[in-house]
Amino acid sequence: MANPTQIFADDVTEEKGENARLSAFVGAIAVGDLVKSTLGPKGMDKILQSASTGEIMVTNDGATILKSIALDNAAAKVLVNISKVQDDEVGDGTTSVTVLAAELLREAEKLVDQKIHPQTIIEGYRIASNAALQALEKSAIDHSKNKEAFRKDLISIARTTLSSKVLSQDRDHFAELAVDAVLRMRGSTDLSHIQVIKKAGGKLDDSYLDEGFILDKRIGVNQPKRLENAKILVANTAMDTDKVKIFGARLKVESTGKLAELERAEREKMKAKVERIKAHGINCFVNRQLIYNWPEQLFSDAGIVSIEHADFDGIERLALVTGGEITSTFDHPESVKLGHCDLIEEVIIGEDTLIKFSGVAAGQACTIVLRGATEQLLDEAERSLHDALAVLSQTVKEPKTTLGGGCAEMVMAKAVDQAAQNVAGKKAIAVDSFAKALRQLPTILADNAGLDSSDLVTRLRSAVYSGMTSSGLDLLTPGGGIADMRELGVIESYKLKRAVVSSASEAAEVLLRVDNIIRSAPRRRERM
Repeated sequence: MANPTQIFADDVTEEKGENARLSAFVGAIAVGDLVKSTLGPKGMDKILQSASTGEIMVTNDGATILKSIALDNAAAKVLVNISKVQDDEVGDGTTSVTVLAAELLREAEKLVDQKIHPQTIIEGYRIASNAALQALEKSAIDHSKNKEAFRKDLISIARTTLSSKVLSQDRDHFAELAVDAVLRMRGSTDLSHIQVIKKAGGKLDDSYLDEGFILDKRIGVNQPKRLENAKILVANTAMDTDKVKIFGARLKVESTGKLAELERAEREKMKAKVERIKAHGINCFVNRQLIYNWPEQLFSDAGIVSIEHADFDGIERLALVTGGEITSTFDHPESVKLGHCDLIEEVIIGEDTLIKFSGVAAGQACTIVLRGATEQLLDEAERSLHDALAVLSQTVKEPKTTLGGGCAEMVMAKAVDQAAQNVAGKKAIAVDSFAKALRQLPTILADNAGLDSSDLVTRLRSAVYSGMTSSGLDLLTPGGGIADMRELGVIESYKLKRAVVSSASEAAEVLLRVDNIIRSAPRRRERM
C-alpha cells in the first residue's frame, strides 16, 4: 500500500531545494561549456551526427548545435530557447548569449554556496544588467548620417561576424557580398528577398551575388530560352488532366471509341483553361504543379514560356519579387496581379541549368550563389551568411554599433564594477559576480585562440579601466595583444550586444528562481 503521506503518483520524481538548484546550475553550465569552444575567430566546429539517418552536419552556429541535440535537463532547455530567440531576433550572437547565461549561473552557484539567497543574487544581477546596458548604449556610435562611413561600418560588422565562421578565409569577399545584398533591400529586414542557391563544386570564393532572381528549374521543351519584357502569371493550379487517368478513375464504356470521346472532352476542357490563361495577356506562365505535354504545347504555340513544378518556396518568393500574386482561378483577368521583369533567360551554374529573372519589379531582390567543395560546407556557409545578413539588416534598421574583441564586455564590466560600489550589503557581491561573468567572454576568446588568457585579459582590463575604451583583444596577429578595435575594424551591432546581455541575464534570473523540479511520466491512456 502507498505511504499515506505520499501525494505524488508512483512515477513522479521530485528534486527539492539545493538539489533542484544544483541540477539547474549543472545543466546550464554544461550547455555553456559545450558551445564555449566555438566562440570567436579561433573557435572550433562541431560534427553533429543523426542517430536515425546517419546524416552529418558540421557547424559552429550556437543555435544550430543546441537545436539539434536532445537534452533532458530542464535548465539546459532554457538556454537552448534563449539561443533560438537570439537567432530569430538578431540572427547572430547565439553562442555568446548561451555562454554568458552559463557564466552568470556559474558565478551564482558560488554565491549560493556562500549562503547568499537567490533572490538577493537576482536583485544584484538586475542592478548590474541595467548598469551594463546603460554603459553599452553610451559607448555605441551611429554613423548612419554619413553614407561612406556607414557602409564601412557595415563591412566591418560583416567581417567580424564572418571571422568566427567557416567563411573566415574569404571574409572580405563575403562581407562585400552580404553588404551589397542588404543595402539593395533599402532598409527592409525581410531576408526572403535575398535568395541563396547552393551548388557544390568550385571553391568558396567563386560565390557571387546575382542581381536578379534565380529559379532552380528549366524552361519547357521547344520554347524560347530568352524572353524580354516578361509579363508573368504565377499560378498554383492543376495542368495535368489532358488524359483520363485510368488508374484513378472507374469508367464503364461500351467501346474504345467512347473512351476516346472522354479523352477528347478532357482535352477540350484543358484547352479552354489554357485559353482563359492566355486571356491575361501574358508571355510567361509559372506553375507550382506539373504541366502536361498538351498544355505545354498549347503554350508554346501561343509563344508563352511555361515553367512547371516551381518549388513552393521558389514560387512564393518569385511572386513577391516580381510583384505578382499566386492565382489558381482564371475567370477574371482584370483582377489578377501579374508579375513583371525585364528579362528571363537560362543560365548555367556548375553543371545545372537554371532560369534567371533579371530586372525584377522589386529591384531589391537578389540571389547569392554559393559554391563550395561539399554539401556540409555549403550548408555551413549558408548558415554563416544568414547570420551576417540578419545582423546587417538589423543594423541598417538600428544603426548603432559597438566594438567587438571583448571590448564592449570589458566596458560593461567596468560600469558594473562602478555600480557595485554604490550598492550596500550582500547585493554588492552579486553585482561584482555579474562583472566577473562579463569578463569571462574575452577570457574564452583568448583561450580559444590558444593565448594566455589571464595575462591578456588583465592587460585588457587595465587598458579599458584606465580610459582607453576602444581597446580589445587582437586575436588574428600572431602572439595576440591589446589593440584599438576601431582601427582594426572589429565592430559589432549594438542591437546584437544588447540582446545578448538582456537575454542572458533574464535567463539566469529564471533559473535562479527554481527551487523545485518535478518530473512526471505522461498520463497513461485509459484502455477502453
